[in-house]
Amino acid sequence: MNVPAEQPLQSGVLTSPADPLLADAIARTLRAPAADRAALFAGLVRDIEAFMAARPQERPWTCKVYRGTEGSAIFRGGVGHSLVIDPVGRLWRARSYEDFETTYVFAGGSCDIDTLTPIYAQMREYLPA
Repeated sequence: MNVPAEQPLQSGVLTSPADPLLADAIARTLRAPAADRAALFAGLVRDIEAFMAARPQERPWTCKVYRGTEGSAIFRGGVGHSLVIDPVGRLWRARSYEDFETTYVFAGGSCDIDTLTPIYAQMREYLPA
C-alpha cells in the first residue's frame, strides 16, 4: 500500500500520560523501606487515578486494590496487569488472570473476585535500577 508523503506514519500503540507516572511510582516504592511500600504505592496509585480522571480525553486509567490470601497487596489495573507487594515488601509484576489462583462470589446477578492467591513462581520481581 502506498502512503502519500504528506501523511506521517503513526504507531498504533496507545500511550498514556499515566505511563511515566506509574514508572516513577514503582521506582519511588522500590526506594522506600519494605514495611512502607504497600501504603506508599496505594497513595501514588490514587494520585495517578486523580490525575487521569481530570483528563477524560485520555485513555481511562484505573486500579483496584485487593488483599491476597497470604497478606500481599494486589494492585490490578484495567489492562490485564497487576503489581503485587508481597508480605515482606518485594514488588512483583503479574498478569491479572494467569498469575493468581482466584475464587469468585456470585450475588445479585454479578460475579466478583472473592480471593486472590498470588503464584509468585510465574511472576517477575521488580528490582531497584
